[in-house]
Amino acid sequence: MHAAVYRGQSTVGVEEIPTPGIGRGEILIRVEACGICHTDLKKIEHNLLAPPRIYGHETAGVVAAVGEGVTAYRPGDRVVAFHHIPCLDCFYCHRKLYAQCPVYKKVGITAGFEPAGGGFAQYVRVMDWIAARGVERIPDDVSFERATLVEPINTCLKAVVQCDPQPEEFVAILGQGPIGLMFTMLVHRTGARVAATDTIPERLAVSARCGADFAWNPREVAVSDQIKKLTSGRGADLVIVAASVPGIVDQAMACSRPGARVLLFAQTSAAERIEASGADICVSERTLFGCYSASVELQKESATLVFGGELPVEELITHRLPLGKIRSGIDLALHPGPKSLKIIVQPQRWSHSE
Repeated sequence: MHAAVYRGQSTVGVEEIPTPGIGRGEILIRVEACGICHTDLKKIEHNLLAPPRIYGHETAGVVAAVGEGVTAYRPGDRVVAFHHIPCLDCFYCHRKLYAQCPVYKKVGITAGFEPAGGGFAQYVRVMDWIAARGVERIPDDVSFERATLVEPINTCLKAVVQCDPQPEEFVAILGQGPIGLMFTMLVHRTGARVAATDTIPERLAVSARCGADFAWNPREVAVSDQIKKLTSGRGADLVIVAASVPGIVDQAMACSRPGARVLLFAQTSAAERIEASGADICVSERTLFGCYSASVELQKESATLVFGGELPVEELITHRLPLGKIRSGIDLALHPGPKSLKIIVQPQRWSHSE
């Protein structure tokens, strides 16, 4: 099969490698679509994990084979698969901190080499604990490309549940890339007023279609002043930081009121550092917290939201590329243009000429 293999030094190239075998309790999925996610981009560009690896974890496809003992799925089933699933029985699982579970931290899907998601390949092996609890069926009328958004929607839904925005609250979402737009959709559902910011004007237009009541370019508008005008001088009740650029946490503090909640969602690299005034947190009694990865408790709900059409997720998909063009897809995701949002790789179209 063909796979995009990370070989270190920020390099990824399409190679021919063996199709993975499967064992008892496992399934083999023919990958039809896989989204390019910024967590994988960071690992590739900053060489965070040892090569060789095959990344890609927003995976949708068709069951190609099932291992001994698998009865829930059969060849031909259309599915999405989560690459992390917790044990449900450890210290952290009992406290519903699933992303901190040691089993959750083990990647359970591979196309070969050290497990890393594997979705940038034509086939992936889904290990037994993932096959048991981490696979959802895709309805026949839903495209594989749309289905790749179930996993990222889950991560955002988990954060929104944790933030618990109320209908009377004012929420600022900083960054309107694919993840920020998902937050805009999900927060809009709660009835809260939503203000979105981004430096790419075309993304602001999309955010309005996704539910933002206000959409501003922080290079052109004093965001904190605008929010205070709309909140009787107070500031936002909740700020979701959905981008990672220098000074963005200071921006979040500036546009939030005393006692506000500030969620960090995009700060996923150990090399990233944030600066904030201690008084902004202590004296002003703000809560600064983080949320990371998906929740097994919200797995079915996230699938329902994507498959049922309640969220306008098709707005996010701007590029569909064959596997052979994955490097251009990575470059575009790292340096987005005016009309680029979610980039989907289609591994069965692997050739540059397709």
